Amino acid sequence: MIDGVRRAVRQTLWEKVPRDHRESDRNLRRRQLVTAGFVVLGAVLLALSLRIKPGSDLFYPATLGLAAVWTVGAFTSGPLHLGRTLRGEEAGPRPVAMPVVYGALLAGLFVVGGLVVRQIPWLDAQVRHVLDHAQHGSAPLLIVITALNGIAEELFFRGALYAATPRHPVIVTTVAYTAATLATGNVMLAFAAMLLGLLVGLERRATGGIQAPIITHVLWSVSMLFVLPALF
Repeated sequence: MIDGVRRAVRQTLWEKVPRDHRESDRNLRRRQLVTAGFVVLGAVLLALSLRIKPGSDLFYPATLGLAAVWTVGAFTSGPLHLGRTLRGEEAGPRPVAMPVVYGALLAGLFVVGGLVVRQIPWLDAQVRHVLDHAQHGSAPLLIVITALNGIAEELFFRGALYAATPRHPVIVTTVAYTAATLATGNVMLAFAAMLLGLLVGLERRATGGIQAPIITHVLWSVSMLFVLPALF
C-alpha cells in the first residue's frame, strides 16, 4: 500500500506526462507580454477588493471582476491544456482523484496551522480580516464566487503564466502568485498563496495542464470558507 501511495504521488507531482506543448518564439513572446500586463492588473484589483468594507455590496462585483480579469488574461494569452495523468510511461485519463486528495490534505494542514495562528495576536487579526467578508456575505453566493475565483486564478497562473515561463515555471508562477496576493498587504493570505501555489504548480508540471490545479484549488478554498470561521 505504501509503495502504491508513493507511486501515485510521484506520478502526480513529479514525473511528467508525455506532451508536446511547444510554441513558436513569436507566440511565446506574445503570451509573456499579455500575462505580464494582466498579472499587474489582477494584483491591483485583488488589493482593492479586500479593502472593501465587509458587508458592502461592492465586494461581489469586485471579486467577480477580478475573476473576469484572470480569465480574460488566460484565454487571451494563447491555448490552454487540461492535462492528463501518467499511466506507465504514457498519458492516461484526466486527473481527478489525486487532486481531490491533495486539496483535502492541504485543507487539513491549514486547519492544524489555524490552531497555532490563532494563538499569535497579529497573525490572528490578519486571518480575521479576510474572514470578515465570509461572515457578512451570503453563503451560497460566496461559494460560487470562491469557486469561480479559484478556477480563474488557475487558468491564469498555472495556465497562461506557466506556459509563458520557459525556465523554472513552478518557482516563477508560485512567486508571481504570492506577490500578487501580497499586494493585499495581508501576510497570512500571501503565505497561503505560496503553499497552494507550490502544490498546484507541481501538479501542473506533472500533468501538463490546468485540470488538476483547478480541482485542488477549488476544493481547498471552499473548504477554508467554512472551516476557518469555525476556528477563528
